Amino acid sequence: MTTENKTCFQHGMRDGCPIALGYFAVSFTLGIAAKNAGLSAIQAFAASVLNNASAGEYAGFSLIAAGSTYLETAIMTLIVNARYLLMSCSLSQKLKPDTPMRHRMIMAYDVTDEIFGICVAQPGYLNPWYAYGAIAVAIPGWALGTYLGVIMGNALPTRVVSALSVGLYGMFLAIIIPPARKNRVIAGLVAAGFAASFLVNRLPLFAGLSAGVKTIALTASLALLAAVLFPIDTEEKNKEDNRNES
Repeated sequence: MTTENKTCFQHGMRDGCPIALGYFAVSFTLGIAAKNAGLSAIQAFAASVLNNASAGEYAGFSLIAAGSTYLETAIMTLIVNARYLLMSCSLSQKLKPDTPMRHRMIMAYDVTDEIFGICVAQPGYLNPWYAYGAIAVAIPGWALGTYLGVIMGNALPTRVVSALSVGLYGMFLAIIIPPARKNRVIAGLVAAGFAASFLVNRLPLFAGLSAGVKTIALTASLALLAAVLFPIDTEEKNKEDNRNES
């Protein structure tokens, strides 16, 4: 590992620590769902290591509890996690064109909302070792929270378990507020995203759509709108970010 990669890895671990703490709290409730589905603590731990996605795991645990087949569970998990396809496509634009396929595949293993957020916020091209550092602390936090949720989740009051999930929303705000304060376009898109999400979840017209489909539709629509109205010269932006970083 080069000195640059080591430094990026350490920075990723540093930025990933708040994410790991948020994951620990959120996955605690997921452990309760796993236990109700009949999974042991070890099985739930393994599920969280292999599938670091709350909605996808919860859907999987629900189907397991309902006695669904492997194929049904796999298809549902794919649909619920489909939004990560958009994130991965966007994240690929942050990598240097000559980034080896092995790095792209390792990063794709754990593209979550929060890790995606801190990765795209990095100036210039993204060093894969930054993502590795964040992943190295985020996954253990997620898996350990699920494990402990199976063991002792039902022993805690419901209000306490629900309160643990609030920390993740604070982390999201910490990710989006700094760039929104610096850029009016980003601030406008964030506000539009909140408003559109509220309307889609309230209007009867969209009641039949799943949360995953709503997320994909909103993300694609806002991204397309931003790309058409406010195009960015990627090469120039990366050069400017690299100059500011140096």
